Amino acid sequence: MIFIDTGPFLARHLLNDQYHQDALVTWEKLKREGEKCFTSNFVLDETFSLLGRRANYAFAVQRAKIIYSSQTLTIMRPGMEDEMNALQFFGKYAAQQVSFTDCISMVLMKSKDINRVFSYDRHFELAGFQVVR
Repeated sequence: MIFIDTGPFLARHLLNDQYHQDALVTWEKLKREGEKCFTSNFVLDETFSLLGRRANYAFAVQRAKIIYSSQTLTIMRPGMEDEMNALQFFGKYAAQQVSFTDCISMVLMKSKDINRVFSYDRHFELAGFQVVR
């Protein structure tokens, strides 16, 4: 099981992203290995907003429809308790300026015992997760 962060979604879909080629290789590896992939609606919110700004909104809508129709990606949705628990991470990692979305991701990962994350964000390593790139 692996959690997918915002960066790999962006890198996959934006040709000019610095991680584009690396992301394609890792996405293909996850597919080939039949990895169970998870993300959150918070991550997708970030992804679609940034795709809209960096490419265009029609492109972002098209990619969003593809992602939502995926049969291999589970989209996790936090409840109020998860959001309150994320505040603990938010405070703990304030000096590193960890985003609230990343804090939500960490809480969701812990709740499902997901230890690996496909990310280009060092914050997950600080929290003890294994980062896959």
